[in-house]
Amino acid sequence: MIEIINQVTDPYFNMALEEYLVQQLEGQQDFFMLWQNRPAVIVGRNQNTLEEINSDYIEEQGITVVRRLSGGGAVYHDQGNLNFTFVLNDPRDFANFEKFTRPVIKALKRLGIAAENNGRNDITIGGRKFSGNAQFKYRDRLLHHGTILWATDIEMMVQALNPSGTKISSKGIKSVRSRVTNLAEHLSAPLAMEEFKRLLTEEVALESGGLAGYQLGAKDLALINEMRERRYSTWDWNYGSSPAFNLQKTRSFPWGQVDLRVDIKRGAISACRIYGDYFAGAEMAELESQLVGISYQEAAVRSRLTAIDLSGYLPQLSVDEFVDLLFK
Repeated sequence: MIEIINQVTDPYFNMALEEYLVQQLEGQQDFFMLWQNRPAVIVGRNQNTLEEINSDYIEEQGITVVRRLSGGGAVYHDQGNLNFTFVLNDPRDFANFEKFTRPVIKALKRLGIAAENNGRNDITIGGRKFSGNAQFKYRDRLLHHGTILWATDIEMMVQALNPSGTKISSKGIKSVRSRVTNLAEHLSAPLAMEEFKRLLTEEVALESGGLAGYQLGAKDLALINEMRERRYSTWDWNYGSSPAFNLQKTRSFPWGQVDLRVDIKRGAISACRIYGDYFAGAEMAELESQLVGISYQEAAVRSRLTAIDLSGYLPQLSVDEFVDLLFK
């Protein structure tokens, strides 16, 4: 496995770098990378950005907002947060989070901290979350990445991710603190993040059979920066247009939330967006476009979803559940 050495803290660059590793270097070796961002909100691929953030606070604090390739929910990054990324040539581990969180848990065990997988994609200590994970599949490549709260500013995190824009009370901060935790709070003695990065890298090396370091070259950087400018630093990618829809249906499942919005004209679906913090198996824009033009009737929608194989897009959502969400 190749370890990518990356000291850049620009969120736009780092999202472009992940795409470069999983798509532009397709067919290459497996990759592992540790990295950090300056203060930023990283929005899930299928989320409606404006409904996930506190826009006023983010503008006031100069926090960067950028959309990532993977699904899941919005997260806050700062330099008290450590991120890890795996890119593999084998997509069979899509939704297998434990394979990738195992080195984190083992590294913490060496520090005397008992962590465990909890829920669909979290790592916790005593039930309190310190790591969220997400995945993206591209052809035969799989990207898995996760966050690690080391010494993150929890108050800024709560303020930035509060979409209502209202002032957070001290009670609200305390509520979040009861559900999340920084790893620094659990150390028996002070430890620099760099030392933890060394321990985690050692565990990844043991799991993968060894790591070979790779420094990004001039050609790599030129291609990554081109992607940064073309996609990740643009308003269209990070916010996009959010047209008005005359039908909105939202439901939470054990594996994530689906927010379905449909515009209906002359009895047919004329526009469709499927938001949520789910993990998709393919580009959701393809599924959305397949529904446009279909008569807004249960039988017609069911027939189209069956014909296009809904499981390829939303592996955990059945056709019956989709139809029930849209029409009930």
